[in-house]
Amino acid sequence: MMKLYPIVAVLALSLFPFLLLFPKVIADLSSDRQALLDFSSAVPHLRKFKWNTNSSICTWHGVGCSSDGSRVVALRLPGIGLYGPIPDNTIGRLDALTTLSLHFNGLSGNLPSDITSLPSLRFIFLQRNQFSGEIPSSLSPQLNFIDLSFNSFSGKIPTIENLTHLTGLNLQNNSLAGSIPNVNLPRLTQLNMSNNQLNGSIPPSLAKFPASSFQGNSLLCGQPLTQCPSFAPSPSPFPSVPLSPSPLSLTPSSRSPSVLPSSPAIPEKQKGKKSLSTGVIIGIVAGGVGGILGLAVLIFLCCVKQYYSKRGVQERKDFNGGGSPKQTEDFSSGVQAAEKNKLVFFGGCSFNFDLEDLLRASAEVLGKGSYGTTYKAILEEGTTVVVKRLKEVVVGKREFDQQMEIIVTVAQHRNVVALRAYYFSKDEKLLIYDHVPAGSLSTRMHGNRDLGRTLDWESRLRIAHGAASGIAHVHSVAGGKLIHGNIKSSNVLLTHDNSGCISDVGLTPLMDSPTIPCRSAGYRAPEVIETKKCSQKSDVYSFGVLLLELLTGKAPVQPPGHDEVVDLPRWVQSVVREEWTAEVFDTELIKFQNIEDEMVQMLQIAMACVAKMPETRPDMNQVVQMIEDIQQSDSGNRQSSEDNKSRSLTSPTP
Repeated sequence: MMKLYPIVAVLALSLFPFLLLFPKVIADLSSDRQALLDFSSAVPHLRKFKWNTNSSICTWHGVGCSSDGSRVVALRLPGIGLYGPIPDNTIGRLDALTTLSLHFNGLSGNLPSDITSLPSLRFIFLQRNQFSGEIPSSLSPQLNFIDLSFNSFSGKIPTIENLTHLTGLNLQNNSLAGSIPNVNLPRLTQLNMSNNQLNGSIPPSLAKFPASSFQGNSLLCGQPLTQCPSFAPSPSPFPSVPLSPSPLSLTPSSRSPSVLPSSPAIPEKQKGKKSLSTGVIIGIVAGGVGGILGLAVLIFLCCVKQYYSKRGVQERKDFNGGGSPKQTEDFSSGVQAAEKNKLVFFGGCSFNFDLEDLLRASAEVLGKGSYGTTYKAILEEGTTVVVKRLKEVVVGKREFDQQMEIIVTVAQHRNVVALRAYYFSKDEKLLIYDHVPAGSLSTRMHGNRDLGRTLDWESRLRIAHGAASGIAHVHSVAGGKLIHGNIKSSNVLLTHDNSGCISDVGLTPLMDSPTIPCRSAGYRAPEVIETKKCSQKSDVYSFGVLLLELLTGKAPVQPPGHDEVVDLPRWVQSVVREEWTAEVFDTELIKFQNIEDEMVQMLQIAMACVAKMPETRPDMNQVVQMIEDIQQSDSGNRQSSEDNKSRSLTSPTP
């Protein structure tokens, strides 16, 4: 028995530190629990947190604990209707917190400094609230990403030189003033200070960021914006009166023209000028004649070049004979061999076939839309193109040709399907596009899911961003007056990297559309259904429906044979009105972790786009920026279909 005492003593000594720490662990978790309850009771919220006080704090909605369950390390409550100020000594007591995400709420007032100075805080996402006052100067040196955009912060940008771990800083759309601090943060890769009231020059260390990071600050200059004005002395057109007489002030060049005739030196200068002008005039005349001739030749050559290059087309010769035999009953139907019109190719196109080759091609119907029928055509030489056979075209050949030129100009964007050629005759109008093998978003989402045609969240984000970028480009050309008019998932084609690409661009002005086909009605804005007139704001509405389709997995139109149209925006609004739950999102997305907050943000964007009043909808450039904000918030923590594994609760998802 005596030999057991040393063993017991060793065990007691080894367990002694744990016995000392155990009450502290309980106390810390209890302190975190009370801090959260104080925050919940002090800050009004439109929706319940669903915090069951009888269960473990680590199971509460939006609360993340450390791997050992001893501390709260993450608080994520975006878009749940929080409003009013955050009191001091609430969240600021969570001294083990690494991630704070309260964006898309209505929080206001000053941001407590005890939050930003939390020693372990690494990620803070408070964008799209109503915070005001100055940004606290006490910032945790461990901060990795700060997003305070779309608030009402004022004052100067605090010193961030000591934030050596910082990789992203987003302060856009506030009321910040003063100069930008000169910082050298080697890890900083994302920066946005646009749309504030900043002034002065941009520090050279930040000149590597794009101009969009600083635009909207009218008094800001320097690379990458416009060059700052020089402050070196320069001659002024209104010089001040010298204190003492100056010889320069008495020269003829500095005196009034009304005084010059009285000067006795003028006749001598005029005489010399007259005798000198004889030789000068001869030289001027000789050079002028040569210059005019050269200029005339140059203008003639430019006109000839413009005639061919601006049109940018090469016309293929008519095929001979009495017409080729019809292979199918598709786009070759109605195109007669006796037509004098030719297949017109646009400059830069590498296709090498004529109309007869096209008519002999084997064709497969890809779909029938409100503008016509689309075919996949495989020519004998192996080239694959997409042919759209238009219907109900109401313009003549001249207007048609002009619109084709506009479409080609618009299609010079990676997110707009390129038009390669067209054919116009009295009875047939054909458009030839590049073939996009991945197909349309509609087919990918609503096709046979047993074939694995589902899309992970990362892919849906890329599709939304690509489609939005394409539409924003369409809205920016032609003086900002061009519209699409037929945005829907079947007109969003997918590239090899799942980036959305817009098709059917520029066809609306060609069409006679007195009625709206049922196949498109689910995407139409309310004002379009009433007036039959499209606008850029109605395009925004249609894109909002497209976003809801990506989020919910539901099609706003029924399959062929069903006339009923699903009012997707109304359905989503009804679910949200009842309670903000995951029921609105596609079940295919449930298996991916750490994306709930991003889906909520995207849902907010979609609902803004489908607002009933057109003037309250954002424009497409704003939509693109908001989607990019989601993509940049924390792309490294987002899961894909190949990375569907559990992740640590300390992950920095906003």
